[in-house]
Formats: sequence, C-alpha cells, structure tokens
Amino acid sequence: MTPIRLLARLLLTLVAVVLFSTIAGAANKTKSKANQINTPDMWVVNPAPGSLPSGVTHHTYRSEAMKREVGYCLYLPPAYAKEPTRRFPVIYHLHGAGGNETRATYSAQVLDEGIRAGKWPDMIIVFPNGGRSTLYKDSGDGRFMAETTVIKELIPHIDATYRTIAARSGRCIEGFSMGGRGSTKLALKYPELFCSLFNQAGNVMHVSEQYDPANQTHYLGTDRANYLNNDPYLLLQKNFDQINGRLRIRIICGTADGEHIVTVREFHQALVKAGVPHQYGEVEGVAHDQRKVIDLNRTDWFDFHVESLRLAAAHR
Repeated sequence: MTPIRLLARLLLTLVAVVLFSTIAGAANKTKSKANQINTPDMWVVNPAPGSLPSGVTHHTYRSEAMKREVGYCLYLPPAYAKEPTRRFPVIYHLHGAGGNETRATYSAQVLDEGIRAGKWPDMIIVFPNGGRSTLYKDSGDGRFMAETTVIKELIPHIDATYRTIAARSGRCIEGFSMGGRGSTKLALKYPELFCSLFNQAGNVMHVSEQYDPANQTHYLGTDRANYLNNDPYLLLQKNFDQINGRLRIRIICGTADGEHIVTVREFHQALVKAGVPHQYGEVEGVAHDQRKVIDLNRTDWFDFHVESLRLAAAHR
C-alpha cells in the first residue's frame, strides 16, 4: 500500500470515529438532559419562611411507589379550625413545568380573599409536587411515578389526614400549563374521582402519535400502551359515559399563548364534536402568564368549581 493510500485510510478511520463519537454523545446528551430535568431530589422543596400565602402550609407524605418523601402545600379555609366536625371539598391544583409544590400558591390567596368576603364557600386547596417535567405521567422506566403518586397516594393521604368530602362530589382538579395538561389527562382517565376540571392554558396533545419504538430516550419508554393510556383524546372516547354530563369541564387560555392556544382550541373542538358540555374562554392578548389570567378573571375565578360542587352534591 502506497503512503498516500495509507494516509487516506487513516483519515477515513479518524472521520468515522469522530462521527460515531458525536452521534453517541448527542444521544447521551439527550438522556442526560432528561435526567437533569427530572431528578430524584426534586420531590420535596422546603419553602422559605414567610413565602407562602396566609392559610397555606407545607407538608410531606410517603410515596411507596418511589420509596421517598414527596412535598405538598395545603390551604385550609377559615372555617376548618372553627367547625371541627365539618367536612370540606378539595381542589387539587397542579403546577406547571419546572415548578414544585410551592409554585402556584397564588390561587390560594385569591380563594382566601373571596371566602373572607363571602363570595365563595370554604374549600381546601392541595398543591402537589408533580416533578419538574413529568407531565403528570409515570415514566417508562418507573423512576418518576407522577400519576401514581398523585392519584393513588396523595389523594388517599389527604382524605385520611384532613376532613375532606372524600368522594367525586367533593373533589375538583385544575392546573396551569403542564398542570393544565396533567389535570386534563387525570380527570379524563379517572372521571370517577372528580366532578370538576379546570384546564388553564394546558396543552392537550395526541400522545399516542408520539409512539416510536426506536426512541430509547422518550420519557414514556417503548411500550405503546403507555402512550395510549396517556392520550386525552383516546381517554375521552374510552370514558365518555362517565365524563359526559358528570365531569364539568372549563378551559381558558390567552390568545397570545403560542402553541398552547393551538392545542387548547383543538381540544375544545373535540369536546364540541363529541357533544360534551363545557365552558370555554380565551383571554385576549395574554401570553403564557397564569397570574395575569387569574387577575383578569379574579372576580369569578372559582365560580365554576363552586357550581360543579353544588351540582354534584345535588345528584349524588
């Protein structure tokens, strides 16, 4: 072999090695990035003293699914301490991506002001920690059990620990962004648990279309059933009889809210096509800003849940 041929072969080998390393590195980087977003230590965030609104306290419960403590914040209304035999309805508020149990407690401040003004009845709000970017789904590898811990561990814990109305007729679910997406999926998947759903700018995606058995890095893994069981459009069809006329649904999103308004409108149309009654609203010119959306609708923010609870109690 001539020196020129030998040099060419060495150069080709070097290029192949570099290319392989780059591809492998990119794949590992994708996995590494996902692991950095959702980490085992994300499940409890201790709030700074004085950072929570009046009436809101921080607690933890034991998740056997993940073998660790998980945090949540809790708002108890003024009547809770004054009426020791009374039971109260509960709203579960799910935070957005990158958040934790302390992230969205502003809504408790709004509720507390309304209760004290005589606008709304006394209600409890629970703010779970759903992980930074879990979308309130169980991961395919079983490390992050966001759905399981909310539905099968946190809700039973709250009902056993506090004086709740431990039934569908006394339980609401809502959330913003990832929390709106998660609350929609959970309500449609477990309609027997909730009488009211309030999606606040939460993407509603065709999750089943994301299935790719060759994608080893996807959060849901390579089992197709995980994608089917997390698709809200399929869950709407599957649980239609339990949803229609029993689960009240409210949706709100800002018109300047990028990709969120697109999927929210699509889900709204899916509900219309299915004949499912719901309340739908858009906030003109508002982007992805929960606090602004709340403040612009502050006077009636909890009216929908209150009416849902009243109707559910009347038809138990």
